[in-house]
Amino acid sequence: MFQWSKKVVKSVTFNPELADESLLAQVESYLEKQPDKTFSDLCKEALWQSLCVPESVRPGPQTAATTPIEQQIGELQHQVAGLEERFFAKGSNRLEAMEQHLLQLSQQVAQLAIIVNSRSIIQSPTQLEVVNNTSYTVAAPPQEVDPVISRLSQFLDDF
Repeated sequence: MFQWSKKVVKSVTFNPELADESLLAQVESYLEKQPDKTFSDLCKEALWQSLCVPESVRPGPQTAATTPIEQQIGELQHQVAGLEERFFAKGSNRLEAMEQHLLQLSQQVAQLAIIVNSRSIIQSPTQLEVVNNTSYTVAAPPQEVDPVISRLSQFLDDF
């Protein structure tokens, strides 16, 4: 049997006769209707048919058609992975932002509690020593109290 190298190129000659020109026009029309096929593919199909090669031995005609589809599937999978990554990154950023807000709120509540406790120390220092058995030192005398903090401290007292 004849052994070919990796790639063999054969040529087809169309003569300026009516039969060849008609065949060439048919080939061009067929290839225009099926842009995924090449002249080489068409020649191979014709050779398989003319040589009466059984279907089971022939390469599948879907080989060329599945390659672009597989590429599209791969591209879509890549896009989905990118979307998932961005979605989870946004979710992570949102979670971090919420945790930061909670931390700030906790710090503000702690500051309000200190202010409320410092008021109660100034008003009744003996009561604080009996309840907590600890002493607090106030670094600076309390400044003028904001009305919003005053209203919030009432709720903290109730809490």
